Amino acid sequence: MPQGPLAHLTLLDWSALSWFLFCWIGYVFFAERGPHARENLVGQGHAYRLQWARRLLEREVRITDASLIGNLMNSVSFYANTTIYIIAGLFAVLGTLDKVVSVTADFPFAREVTRDLLELKLLLLFGVFVVAYFKFTWSLRQFNLLSILVGAAPTGSCDTDPELEASARRMAAVNSYAGDDFNRGIRAYYFGLAALTWLVGPGLFLVVTSIIVVVLYRRDYHSETLLAMRPPGGGA
Repeated sequence: MPQGPLAHLTLLDWSALSWFLFCWIGYVFFAERGPHARENLVGQGHAYRLQWARRLLEREVRITDASLIGNLMNSVSFYANTTIYIIAGLFAVLGTLDKVVSVTADFPFAREVTRDLLELKLLLLFGVFVVAYFKFTWSLRQFNLLSILVGAAPTGSCDTDPELEASARRMAAVNSYAGDDFNRGIRAYYFGLAALTWLVGPGLFLVVTSIIVVVLYRRDYHSETLLAMRPPGGGA
């Protein structure tokens, strides 16, 4: 028999938690390694990053490229800093659980919850945003490495020099790796919103997790942005 906070989990709690983990991990594999991964927003982004790298090598002055990379880094840095504040806030809540339990007990939609169970739910939320922080900071570091590659990149046409084509592919690959980790951090935010609803109840947790997956799928595979990014003929 489970001991501690796990003993307070109902069958619906276990079902909702299992569904949450399955959806989060499963969607990552589906979007990044599935048979249609090249057809979504991430896949289209890879193709345009390679085009960007090829055009970059043809330019002697790369102020525009440096500005674009700086803009990407600022976006990632904003999320990384925000995530730190969220983690600090969760730490503060963990230190005042007794007050939180007394306050939430008065909510009309809340069922009776113990301190240990509330702590477990907050730890799940804490873990989600820790994952997000690691993804954002690794993405930021990779964008820094991309800026080094841009600074060291030669000048010429990839159509006539295989070495330049190899250089373009290196830059595009690092750019894509950084973008992928940024996307993973954003997904963690989405699933963090789902984990937050577990504080209300496992039924809502299960429903919101399902809605999050639908929203992510529609945006990645059926959004107007994806249609706009696809080149004529549907090629990558």
